[in-house]
Amino acid sequence: MNRVAKILEVKYPIIQAPMGWIARSQLASAVSNAGGFGIIETSSGETENCKAEILAMAKLTDKPFGVNLPLMFLRDESMIELVLEQGIKFVTTSAGDPGKYIHILKDAGIKVFHAVPSVAGAIKAADAGVDGLVIEGTEGGGFKSPEEVGLIVLIQAIRKHTELPIIAAGGIVDGVGMAAAFAAGAEGIQMGTRFVSSKESPVHNNFKNSIIESDEQGTWILNKKSKPCIRALKTEFTRKIHESGIMEMSEMGRIQDLYFGGDMNAAPALTGQSAGLIDQVKSVSQIIEETIFEFNETCQKLSAQKF
Repeated sequence: MNRVAKILEVKYPIIQAPMGWIARSQLASAVSNAGGFGIIETSSGETENCKAEILAMAKLTDKPFGVNLPLMFLRDESMIELVLEQGIKFVTTSAGDPGKYIHILKDAGIKVFHAVPSVAGAIKAADAGVDGLVIEGTEGGGFKSPEEVGLIVLIQAIRKHTELPIIAAGGIVDGVGMAAAFAAGAEGIQMGTRFVSSKESPVHNNFKNSIIESDEQGTWILNKKSKPCIRALKTEFTRKIHESGIMEMSEMGRIQDLYFGGDMNAAPALTGQSAGLIDQVKSVSQIIEETIFEFNETCQKLSAQKF
């Protein structure tokens, strides 16, 4: 057991990404029950619904789970208060100043990992007193840094500046990716696109099938010259954004019609490059078990190669 597994109190250091509207109790409980670590999102801004999802977890699993707090988008401190009230032991923070609520959370005994896309962000988070980092490479889906630094390079660059535990995120769907991230210095992985396409994922089958049908070149980084910069599947909807180079935040307005209605041209389908490695809808437990088996197998193969 390594540091991340000990902090999370889980069998496997595999974390489910906090995708807006998707990372709720149905998916998060399945991940926790399978030995990984489920996360409840709050980035959707639906404060009351997210609170209900946190409360629902107690009925669906007796395993540990966490909550993501996107600092820039918290409308008030009610979500922080609920996290404290419910005895949540682990949160990831993102999209904002890592020091904003760090003392309140840590005084309550909560472990805090902050998501970063750069060395500068990692140093700032470490200085703020976080317990660990979620390092987000450009390969991942959703909101991204326009600088497009790959995960393996980013982990190694950040590891030169801190010994904090690292969870690697972006482009990982299996044990080979997990082994590569661990070789670079990570002690846990976060998967988003892989779990979005799982049986327990609440999204429409059209979205899952689009992920499966995609290849390694099936996504675009969009809106690099403005905010938000995102990675999404190549669709007719995102083609227009790609060609114009501009995306208004209003383009995200119908994303629930895509996620749950199956209209792939309602909004950008936030997806990582790892879609090109996914060829089948699998259960969460199968995904986690196969990832761990392949991780151990890969490590054994590598240990035999000595020069």
